[in-house]
Amino acid sequence: MSTPIETPTGQELFDLLPVVHRLRDGEHGQVLRALMEVLGEQVDVLSEEIAQLYDDQFIETGSTWAVPYLGDLVGYRVRHGQAPVVPSQRAEVANTIAYRRRKGTVTVVEQLARDVTGWPARAVEFFERLVATQYMNHVRPHAVATPDFRDHESLGWVTRLNGAFDDLAHTADVRRIAAAKPATSGRYNIPNVGVFLWRVEAVPIAGSPLVPLAADPLRLRFDPLGADTQLFAQPRVEDEIIHVATPVDMPLPLGVRYLGDHVATYYGPGRSIVLERQTGAAATPVPLIEMCVCDLSDDPSTGGWAHQPPVGEIAIDPGLGRVYLGAPLDAGTRLVASFSVGHAIPVGAGAARADTAAGVNPIIAVDHGQNLQPRLNAVASGGTVRITDSDRYEQAVTVTTVSGPVGKPDTVVQLVAGEGQQPLIVAPIALRLQMQPRTTVVLDGFTIAGGPVVLEETGDREPRTVVVRNCTLVPGVERTADGEPKRPERASLVLLDPWATVQIEQSIVGPIVAVAGSRVVVRDSAIDSSDQAAVAVCGRAPVAGGLRTVTGVADLAVGDGTEPAGEVDLHECTVIGGIHCTQLDASNTLLIAELATGDPRPVAVHARRRQVGCVRYSYLPEESRVGKRYRCAPHPDDPLAVRAATRPRLTSRRFGDPAYLQLSTATPDSIRTGADDESEMGVSHLLFTPQREANLALRLDEYLRFGLEAGFCYAT
Repeated sequence: MSTPIETPTGQELFDLLPVVHRLRDGEHGQVLRALMEVLGEQVDVLSEEIAQLYDDQFIETGSTWAVPYLGDLVGYRVRHGQAPVVPSQRAEVANTIAYRRRKGTVTVVEQLARDVTGWPARAVEFFERLVATQYMNHVRPHAVATPDFRDHESLGWVTRLNGAFDDLAHTADVRRIAAAKPATSGRYNIPNVGVFLWRVEAVPIAGSPLVPLAADPLRLRFDPLGADTQLFAQPRVEDEIIHVATPVDMPLPLGVRYLGDHVATYYGPGRSIVLERQTGAAATPVPLIEMCVCDLSDDPSTGGWAHQPPVGEIAIDPGLGRVYLGAPLDAGTRLVASFSVGHAIPVGAGAARADTAAGVNPIIAVDHGQNLQPRLNAVASGGTVRITDSDRYEQAVTVTTVSGPVGKPDTVVQLVAGEGQQPLIVAPIALRLQMQPRTTVVLDGFTIAGGPVVLEETGDREPRTVVVRNCTLVPGVERTADGEPKRPERASLVLLDPWATVQIEQSIVGPIVAVAGSRVVVRDSAIDSSDQAAVAVCGRAPVAGGLRTVTGVADLAVGDGTEPAGEVDLHECTVIGGIHCTQLDASNTLLIAELATGDPRPVAVHARRRQVGCVRYSYLPEESRVGKRYRCAPHPDDPLAVRAATRPRLTSRRFGDPAYLQLSTATPDSIRTGADDESEMGVSHLLFTPQREANLALRLDEYLRFGLEAGFCYAT
């Protein structure tokens, strides 16, 4: 019996042979059949290559290597660098022909800016906003020299003077707009075109319960932590730009007057803001007719809020994130809201992320504030508890794991948030981890307040791993009404097992206490002690003759930093506060720290083992005691005045602000482009802002009309 040939092409070749040869081949071990099979495989490879050569003629189906060659055919200019957060080079080449058809128009400049940077953009022809003597046969009513001070729309929250939507006429500025990047001068001139970019992203929060004031249940706040917060508008999504952007196309911070004038545009299901009355699992949207927008700022004369609404109405203040009820809610009913807040850097809870629950079974779903503990107990030997809403879970939580057999992979227990959800876990004292050897606990997608995440010591020498991913461990544990840290002396993560490893990825955490021997690995994250003179990472005093355990609130304090933490490994991080550890490795990191008066620490950043460890492409205080430094800022050979001026300037250091930890454009280039790939140092490294700026400057020069000059500036 003959053996069938695996490849169809080989069988076809063998069938073409004369029957006599096929019969003889069967009598002599089927050597000819094996040869035809080998030839068939090579014919298949050749056929596939020929087919791919045809596909390579089209940008949609071509191989990656062919994309630059296709781009060269249409005159595509290679960008400065490929940033992972913006569209691929293939997409740009595909759009080049469409761009060229509209070359020189303001709409293509705007779309080009969006496609290259990935940020919402608005292009402005500044020569249209110049004060000029007008030709009577071509009157421009929109360019009047004297503004109407009764027109609050043109002078209000959205436009602001010199903003992207400023329609007022200005006197000429003869300075070049392209001389400074981002442009801060030379806007209003005849040859100038400006591009405004919005770096702050509007991050949606769906179905979050409003937080009432303890003193007055009629007054509530949008922020799950009970602080005042600025609400943002979700921008309109368009596949193709056929008109210049308007305010509804941008992630704008909403003001009282602007939202009041356009409340029908931004309020309602599927829009930027919506309130719902929730009774049990059923929720009913509050109709627009019951809503009013007004100023709910503090009223010093009454000690409450201004403008209490009448019965039957609900007032909202988007600038402060406040809600005022005209009458109490029915028993068993609460208000939940869907809204958006601003994030300049996509880390922490709310950042876009992949669903990590897949592959770790069983998966148990939880919602509407149900008790987490029995679900976590059910997956102690491996599994996932997934919270599928953005509710508030105010309860004691202990994650327990059971180790598997020796020599097998670690037992993995996951507590994750569903895609697009931002649940809040409020731990009365601490979220405790009771882990057996060779186990891993994953926390993904949460905001954790009220207490720190604590891993107790068990007394053995077995490894344990804790993964904190896309989480916000609130700095200061809780926030005051005005957004300040309520307990800055409290840690957000307490690691008491000297054989454990903690991996922090794309998260925001407060101070970390980790005993010597442990290992803390942090990537694309922020460690915020709320004060650069405080301690961000340190150890805990040893306990004589016993295990290290947390017995009360006093054990959760950060301490004075005199005891070292274990090994600390930082990659693309921003750390506000001092570090005292056994060994420090850092790359592309900002270490913003100083010593307070009377501080017992010798230096703000101190690694005890300096013969090992390396700090590279990072900023740290000059007097720091660390291992080998490589291309760090400030450079020791720079003059004293240069070293003093070389420091990061953050737009905001207060947790909760839209521009939190965003590097200001006034920051020296040695920091803004000081990473190993010429991106920013710190947690904003993942934005690749310098690469976006360079690519935009390259494209603007290519698509402008002759004689025009372009510059860009940041609206947020």
